[in-house]
Amino acid sequence: MGGAPTDPGLTRVRGVPTLLIVHHTPSPTCQALLEAVVSGATAPEIEGVDVVRRPALSATASDVLAADAYLLGTPANIGYMSGALKHFFDQIYYPCLDATQGRPFSYYVHGGSDVTGAVRAVDGITTGLGWRRAAQPVTVTGTPDKSDVEACWELGATLAAGLMG
Repeated sequence: MGGAPTDPGLTRVRGVPTLLIVHHTPSPTCQALLEAVVSGATAPEIEGVDVVRRPALSATASDVLAADAYLLGTPANIGYMSGALKHFFDQIYYPCLDATQGRPFSYYVHGGSDVTGAVRAVDGITTGLGWRRAAQPVTVTGTPDKSDVEACWELGATLAAGLMG
């Protein structure tokens, strides 16, 4: 089964742990960070983990309930997470509140000069959901360098590897 990304139309395979990557990717910089996360999560060493990607505006409570861990990605917009990721949280918060307590997650944030507000917002909402941070988030300001991209690769690999049986 390997760690190849799942076609978005496929249904989750029973018994196979699923990493759900929910992202808002409005720029080439955010795209590069997303690609690094996905590459890490689907590295050849990651076996038996289903990786599902969803844009934040189309991710649903069903996606969240079907997953075993979450990796979130957002730009920092005007001192906050993207409106798309906020919309995602608004849609899934109450339907997923009880059923997803304790599930592992992490995230990455990119901002032009400051990501503090976005980090505070994601931390606040995920704390309210009762999710357990499984890896240190990656925060990037300005143009990402090689170490930022590598940190995103490691983030994806860490969350996916944590689901291996």
